[in-house]
Amino acid sequence: MPPTIKDIAKKAGVSVTTVSKALNNYQDIKPETRKKILKIARELNYQPNTTARNLVLRKTNTIGLIISGLSTSRSAHHFLFDVICGINDQAYGKQYDVLLYGTNSENQKRMSYLDLCLQRNFDGVILMGVKTDDPYVQEVVEAEIPTVLIDVPIVTSTCGYVTTDNVKGAEMAVQHLLDLGHRHILMINGHRQAFVSLQREEGYKKALEANGLPFREDYVAYTDFESDSGAQAVVSLLQKHLQATAIFCASDLIAYGVITKCMEMGYRVPEDISVIGFDGIQLGEIMTPALSTIYQNRYVMGTSAVNMLIEMLEGSEGYSRVLPPTLIQRDSTKAITN
Repeated sequence: MPPTIKDIAKKAGVSVTTVSKALNNYQDIKPETRKKILKIARELNYQPNTTARNLVLRKTNTIGLIISGLSTSRSAHHFLFDVICGINDQAYGKQYDVLLYGTNSENQKRMSYLDLCLQRNFDGVILMGVKTDDPYVQEVVEAEIPTVLIDVPIVTSTCGYVTTDNVKGAEMAVQHLLDLGHRHILMINGHRQAFVSLQREEGYKKALEANGLPFREDYVAYTDFESDSGAQAVVSLLQKHLQATAIFCASDLIAYGVITKCMEMGYRVPEDISVIGFDGIQLGEIMTPALSTIYQNRYVMGTSAVNMLIEMLEGSEGYSRVLPPTLIQRDSTKAITN
């Protein structure tokens, strides 16, 4: 197997991004670092990935929309649908076609990111749903194909991302509960392999610490962002922590499952326990009680991803766009009463 920039990075003791910049003559690399990297590249007989570069030069006006975990079993498509609509509308307006491709962790091991892009003739790619341990997370950097990730914080010369400020959003949700007088606040998070799960837990911790409250690991449960999992998690948490008066859920779907199960268990929402979600999907408006939530503009995430990708296809470097979250207070949260 021919050497890659990952091999150079490992031998030089630097990041893949630093190697890529050195090989492409970017000016923000120290001269001694560039010299070291070029020397190692020669020693390894590294050849630039001209195939990938030719792919970019041969315009097809086709954007690849690669979604990991796309299946009929996932109700989380409430979130995906709005992002996809934003991508499709903006791409159409810019005279680009969008080709949707579903994948998963196992498929990523069988076909590399570069091979997939070559086979499908993508000018560039928008990538969604990948986990922290998915192969494509590293391969998007190595492939050097213009790529925009949704909710995965990676920036290189050929890669950028769009996300909501998940840390701030979680802080806002927990601070809302704290302002209502709640002090024993549980969290039902998504799975540990999601970047947004890590960020939302960080925001949960920051809000507690800012108010002089300790973070307790036993107050947090992990799910897959789905309603059924949220329902299962809340049973265990409430049995262990009878003092809890509020729950922050990392998605609106988790919150839906939590509220449904709480009512089955005899809890009144919000009189006995307040619940707040994250996403701002339409379900929250029509459920009973209407769900307090942190709204993220999923449609704008989609349009922003297309705009960023086209800028990169026209020669710009990757960057990040972080959208502001909005607190929506409805009927599922209430001031605590003694």
